[in-house]
Parts: sequence; C-alpha cells; structure tokens
Amino acid sequence: MSAVSYVESIVVGALQGVSELFPVSSLGHSVLLPALVGGRWAQDLSLGKDSPYLAVLVAMHVATALALVLFFRRDWVRIIGGLWTSVRRREVRTADQRLAWLLVLATIPVGIAGLLLESLLRDVLGKPVPVAIFLALNGGVLYAAERFSRVRPAAAKPARDEETVDFSAEETLVMRAVTVEEATDARLSKLSVKEAVLIGSAQILALLPGISRSGITMVAGLRRGLGHEDAARFAWLLATPVILAAGVLKMPSLFAPENSSSLGPALAGSVVAFIASYFSVRFLTKYFETRTLTPFAVYCGVAGIGSLLVFTL
Repeated sequence: MSAVSYVESIVVGALQGVSELFPVSSLGHSVLLPALVGGRWAQDLSLGKDSPYLAVLVAMHVATALALVLFFRRDWVRIIGGLWTSVRRREVRTADQRLAWLLVLATIPVGIAGLLLESLLRDVLGKPVPVAIFLALNGGVLYAAERFSRVRPAAAKPARDEETVDFSAEETLVMRAVTVEEATDARLSKLSVKEAVLIGSAQILALLPGISRSGITMVAGLRRGLGHEDAARFAWLLATPVILAAGVLKMPSLFAPENSSSLGPALAGSVVAFIASYFSVRFLTKYFETRTLTPFAVYCGVAGIGSLLVFTL
C-alpha cells in the first residue's frame, strides 16, 4: 500500500485548511488535486477503502476543528457555559443558553446522516468526474443564493427621546453585549428552532464530495434571512463539533499498523492545516462583513467545469 509523502501531506494540509472554511469544498479539492497532478500523487492520494490518505485527511480535519475552537475559544466558553447553566437550572433564558441549544439541535440531523451515509457517498461519488460536477453545482448554488437571498432588513431604531427610550427586547439584548461576537450571537439566538435545524440540516448536502459544508450552510442561512457575517459565523459554529466529532471517531484508523509510515506526514500536514485554517477563518470573518459569496461561486463554476473537461475529453 502506498504511503503519503511529506510533500503531498503538506500541500494537501494547506489545501484542506483553506478549502474547509472557504465555501469551495475541501473534500472536492482533496479528490481533484491528486487526479489533476497524476502520477504518484494519483496513486498515493486515493480515497479507496482503508487508504492511508483517508486517515491522513481525518487528522487534518481534526486540526481544522481545533483551529476553529482556538479562534472562537471565548465564544465557545460562553456557549458551553450557557448550555451548562441551562441544564443545571432547567431554563432557557439568556442568548447564550438559547444559542447553545440551537447548535445542539441543528447538529443532530447531519450527525445521524453522516454515520449512515458518509462512507457510502464517499466511496461511490468520491471520484474525479462526480466531484467536478458537484463542485460546479456548488458554484451554481452559491451564485443563486446571492441573486435570490432575502436578508432581513435591519430593525429601525426608535427615535431617542431625552426622557424615555423604548427599546425592543432584541435591541436591548444586543446593546448589552460587550463584544461584536456577543452581539452577533444575540442575533443568532433569535432564530427559531425550525430555522436553526433547517440551516444545520443543509450540512447533509456536504456529504456529497464537491459540495462545500460552509458554503451550503451559509446559503441556508441567507435563505432564512441572515446577513453574510451572521450566516458565516453560524456555519462555522455548527461545523466545529461536527468536524471534531467525526475526526475523533475515525482517528484510530490513523494508528492502524498499515498506516504507520503515514504518521509523520499526517502530523506535518495537520500542523499546516491548523495554521491555514486559523488564518482562513480570521480572513473570512472580516471578508463577510462587507462582501459576498459571488467570487467563490465563480471559482467553483470555473474549477468544476474545467476539471470535468480535463477528465472527460
């Protein structure tokens, strides 16, 4: 069985770190890159059953999840604290408590679907031609979302009177927030359970290689009226436990005897993936404050159609 080399692992680690958080499909790129390079890369980096490449990708996914945990560490402390106080006091009153439960409920559908379908879909569709088609479709979905999204208008602020100012409950919650992140989470906590579950369920489509997890979740968020910044943040918060849990569940495969020669490259690639993921989410949080999914839609369309032509002509 071929082992993944250090060079291959480092390159794929950088690609994984960027493409997992950018709405362009990390799994899709992990399939297309080796196929386009060909030669030893196509042999070493295949997603066949019991492939060392698959075990290496699992380690890189865990590294990406850890980078998200580090970047959102203060937020996760608040959210987990909210979940703990909610369970202990048997109440759901604060924004952190409500957001914590929304994240839990929204994660359940993709968790179940992943356990049942991920291996089957990856084995059947994790080949260059289907992946190229799904990547192009991913671009089309992103573009359509920008054309037809219905972002909720910002609530009109009441006129300020020197004696009385009557703020709504939502505005009061946001105004009391200490940081921008807390203000964003206060808005996200206003999602209904149905809206949150629908957005979280969109991650199921990312089981199709070439469909971006962050991209499809953002699209669902935009369709439910979230702005780009809020949709991106909710997508990353949703993705963190899913990626981490899936990675930890499959991590033992990396330490199987047949994968021993890939442990070093896996560690090197994971370090690169961690760094790339951290700086990617740092960049994207600023990017989505003022910009849209359109450039990523164009890229996915061009890359998907271009790859399809290479593999079929």
